[in-house]
Amino acid sequence: MGSAYLTMPGFVKAMFLMLFAVMILPELTHAKHARVTRHYKFNIKMQNFTRLCQTKSIVTVNGQFPGPRIIAREGDRVVIKVVNHVQYNVSLHWHGVRQLRSGWADGPAYITQCPIQTGQSFVYNFTIIGQRGTLWWHAHISWLRTTLYGPIVILPKRHVPYPFTQPFREVPIILGEWWKADTEAVINQATQTGLAPNLSDAHTINGLPGPVSNCPAKDTFKLRVKPGKTYLLRLINAALNDEMFFSIANHSLTVVEADAVYVKPFSTKIVLITPGQTVNVLLRAKSKAPKATFAISARPYATGPAAFDNTTATGFLEYKKHSLSSNKSNTTKLPLLRPVFPKFNDSVFAMNFHNKVRSLANARFPAKVPKTVDRRFFFTVGLGISQCSKNEQCQGPNNTRVAAAVNNVTFVMPKIALLQAHFFNQSKGVYTTDFPANPPFKFNYTGNPPSNIMVSSGTKAVVLPFNTRVELVLQDTSIIGAESHPLHLHGFNFFIVGQGNGNFDPKKDPKKFNLVDPAERNTAGVPSGGWVAVRFLADNPGVWFMHCHLEVHTSWGLKMAWIVQDGKRRNQKLPPPPSDLPKC
Repeated sequence: MGSAYLTMPGFVKAMFLMLFAVMILPELTHAKHARVTRHYKFNIKMQNFTRLCQTKSIVTVNGQFPGPRIIAREGDRVVIKVVNHVQYNVSLHWHGVRQLRSGWADGPAYITQCPIQTGQSFVYNFTIIGQRGTLWWHAHISWLRTTLYGPIVILPKRHVPYPFTQPFREVPIILGEWWKADTEAVINQATQTGLAPNLSDAHTINGLPGPVSNCPAKDTFKLRVKPGKTYLLRLINAALNDEMFFSIANHSLTVVEADAVYVKPFSTKIVLITPGQTVNVLLRAKSKAPKATFAISARPYATGPAAFDNTTATGFLEYKKHSLSSNKSNTTKLPLLRPVFPKFNDSVFAMNFHNKVRSLANARFPAKVPKTVDRRFFFTVGLGISQCSKNEQCQGPNNTRVAAAVNNVTFVMPKIALLQAHFFNQSKGVYTTDFPANPPFKFNYTGNPPSNIMVSSGTKAVVLPFNTRVELVLQDTSIIGAESHPLHLHGFNFFIVGQGNGNFDPKKDPKKFNLVDPAERNTAGVPSGGWVAVRFLADNPGVWFMHCHLEVHTSWGLKMAWIVQDGKRRNQKLPPPPSDLPKC
């Protein structure tokens, strides 16, 4: 401002400062919104909740169930201090966040970190790069994610519109499961016996099961809408073991996003969503308030041989009246209409629904699917049995337990985190890098199973050089029973280039791959008795977990790890761990 400013009259100085502020403040404001750091404090604590007429103490964040919503914009930095006040070891995973060069914050216990022990804390620190939409966070150790979960809402950058109708209101809808029993006791008992764990007692919508016989109706989620308005429903399947159909009676839903990637909009009465997946839908309320209440319902899609929780979670869609009369709920006076669902095992519906999900693949939102491939992998996913040790008393035939495997390898969790062992070159005795690229022996994967269904075990990983273009075919098997498996890959989105029934044909099927507008997701359902093919670019250095998002199958070993090496440039290398990284 110099000496000329010092000799100005007072009012001129004031005018000059106002002009200066008008000119410079928008720049400062823009800079501020270019990247905001958003701070959260998550206290892991026990809290009493009553569901199904029964009160129990559950693990929560800040005493909330479901847990608090994280809201950020694309490009923001998110810093979450997690303090563990409960008896269990805890780790949290930010499901679907790419974690570009921030793998230490990914969260799966014994993969990227040792868990946070009782009385300890850890700060998760990451930046959301090139993503916008709905994701979610959940516990990633044992079965604690039964109650430890919540939404992540990533808004577009400021002044950037959605590529669809701007909604009047946005509503997160999280599907879950509820056990009357303590779920840690449920999985511990199953681990000891080697048999399947006990089923959940109810499914929930935003933590509420809906009207259950003899239980108070206050356990019901209600969505009140204004006639003619458009609502964005952010659907999240946080259930432990069930893929879910979701529907609202007498209303169509328009799918506009899946796993925080915009898709070509399509209309449907029913959404199919696997555990781990997120789907954004537009709900357009009817132009006039109907004289009815509409059930918002979620029930399982189940293809496996085992029993499943066959309950339906129910909420209510109610229309707001324009009159000034009482605002009390009209559910008792108005008829309740319910949606019609497919059969619980309708795999044709599932295949058709997943085929409708396509990337926008336009100039603003391109589908960067790898057109060529450096490495091809063929992984069988399914069940088997493993031999228990002599001092165990497993209740399977000849002291065996049910197991699950990828390429016949059931994954053994290490005692220290794989990422630490990899980063500090201390892999000896922790993991090996000989995970098979193909099944150890070929058989008719979806036909009659082989006589020997024993699985091998080990802590094995695949090593990929930086920027490897990967094609991975995931093949379901009929061992014990064909079943849909929602496979989740940490650290990446992948493109679903093909899927089909029966056994994958490496000669014929690749000719039909969609390399133009395939769905881009972080979790894909491997069809029951079928296969799915995905491609991804290994552009994120670190150790990345891949596992079935049916928690029972993860517990049984249906998991493995990818190790992506550093690139040559500085911005292609994983930085050192934070100083507060938990110790084992």
